[in-house]
Amino acid sequence: MNPSEAARRLGVSAKALRLYEERGLVSPVRTEAGWRAYGPGEMARAAEVVALRALGLSLAQVARVLWGNAEDLEPALAAHQATLEDRVRQLTGTVGKVRELRTDLAQGRMPPAGELARLLGPTADLSVAFDLPWPWGGERFELRDIRALNYIIGPLGSGKTRLAQRLAETLPDAAFLGLERSAAGAAAAQARLDADPALKSRVDESLAWLVEDGAVVSKPLVALLVGLESDGPAILVVDMVEQGLDQATQEALIAHLRRRGPGARPLFLLTRSSAILDLAAVGPDEAIILCPANHSVPTRVTPYPGAPGYEAVATCLASPEVRARTEGVIALRPKGRA
Repeated sequence: MNPSEAARRLGVSAKALRLYEERGLVSPVRTEAGWRAYGPGEMARAAEVVALRALGLSLAQVARVLWGNAEDLEPALAAHQATLEDRVRQLTGTVGKVRELRTDLAQGRMPPAGELARLLGPTADLSVAFDLPWPWGGERFELRDIRALNYIIGPLGSGKTRLAQRLAETLPDAAFLGLERSAAGAAAAQARLDADPALKSRVDESLAWLVEDGAVVSKPLVALLVGLESDGPAILVVDMVEQGLDQATQEALIAHLRRRGPGARPLFLLTRSSAILDLAAVGPDEAIILCPANHSVPTRVTPYPGAPGYEAVATCLASPEVRARTEGVIALRPKGRA
């Protein structure tokens, strides 16, 4: 595989894979033409690096473990064990509940309303329904089975920002993160960091991860992380998550968000960047919501070629370079519309 294919298979950015090579953690072979390539051995080594990163190790710690020093591995495995044991406890409780329901069924008693939905997981019964704002004209919108990562996408003027704002207003304990990520917004974010040591620690930890994956530290990135790492809302709706971030930072950011542990709060990410929403990399705990250009009701789109809405989503996406050039472009609302 070439580096891009290898990175996609491993679930990391191509920039992260290049960084692993620069640090001597992986050593791709060279083809006769001089191109880097990853065979089974190189992929196995890279998968070890990715696994150690998923356990919470820094690249320096990963290097020490791969070179035979297990000192950094034990606490990471202990934390992972605690997470797994917590899942086992939750599953044990769920199995017991299923057993009770089967006993009730054998005795002719149906499950209480909503009980089956609650058995599917903590977000299975998280849904929302409301009348859509302009430009839809009051049509009803329902969203069920909210995922850990939910992308909102659509062409200019499709109403995706209004949909996002209404989601933030309607979902329980949700907040909308706007575009105040430079100048005054960045200063406000820094003030919050200065006043909250715990928040600063979480943001610094996330920054360290992102930098090791190739991100560039910037005021927009720090301001975004302040919003993402803040305590409080159970759900966050983020306006144009790629704003002010270069391609390497976008790739590192989405990889970081995908690494969040079980139980992480759901995120709704407005985006038109192909680095944030790589259709080939969308996982089972992610969903795409398309706001069509003709202002029909927003719909969930399956990320597979040929699926309804797939081509519309693909045509909305652009590279980070193109997105940076069109970042200030807005769609004007027709006069006289309420």
